[in-house]
Amino acid sequence: MLPALAEDASKPAIVTQANAVAAPSAADLLFDQPHMKNAAPGSTLTYDYLRRSGIAKGPFGAPLEDTVQLKVEPGKSAEGRDISVVMFSGLNRVPAGPFEDMAGNPIVSLFLENHLRGLAKVLEANPRYLKLAIRKGLREKATVTPTKVTVGGREVDGWRVVTKPFQGDSMAQRMRGLDDMTYTFVTAPSVPGEIVSIEASSKSTDGGELLEEKLNYDQKAG
Repeated sequence: MLPALAEDASKPAIVTQANAVAAPSAADLLFDQPHMKNAAPGSTLTYDYLRRSGIAKGPFGAPLEDTVQLKVEPGKSAEGRDISVVMFSGLNRVPAGPFEDMAGNPIVSLFLENHLRGLAKVLEANPRYLKLAIRKGLREKATVTPTKVTVGGREVDGWRVVTKPFQGDSMAQRMRGLDDMTYTFVTAPSVPGEIVSIEASSKSTDGGELLEEKLNYDQKAG
C-alpha cells in the first residue's frame, strides 16, 4: 500500500451499503478495506489501462493502451494475498511489486504512483507535494456516493469517489491548466479485488482533453 497516501489509516470493520449509516470515507474505501478477500488464490486480476493527452508536443508521451495484471496467491492471513505484478508490456513495462500478505488492492497505489511520475515530470513539480495534495483531497474534498456496477450481467451495489485535490490550491497557477484534474474511483465488494475503475482527467476551458488516464477491471479476463 502507498504509505504516503494511507499512512494515517486505521483498519475499520468491513463497510457495505447495507450496514453503513452514512457513506464511508474515501480513504476507507480505497486504502483500508481488505479488498483482496474475495480474490481467489491462483487467479489473475486484469485491468485495462489507457492514457492519452491532447496537449501539443505530447509531454505525457504517445497514447498508451496496455494492461496491468495482478497474480494472486495465498498469503499468511485469511484476508491477505501474495501478489505479483505485471505492469504493462514490452518496452512500456514498469517495475512493480511483489506484495506479501496484502489485504488491500495495490492497484490503487500502482495507478497513482505511475500517474504522479508522469504529472510531476510534465509540471516540473515535486512528486511528494502532488502526492500529499491528493491524499488531502481524498481526506477533505472527496464526495462518496452510492452507485451501481454491472457484474456478470447483473447490477450490484458500489461506491463512487470523486475529488479535485488541486482546485483552490495555492500552487494551482503553476499547474498549466491541470489544476481541475478530477480523480474518480469506483469500488464494489462483489468484484474480485473490489476496485472497478480509476480515472484521472483534465480538460481545458474550451473542452479539449489535457489528460485522460484510466484503468478498468476486465471481467472477461478474470
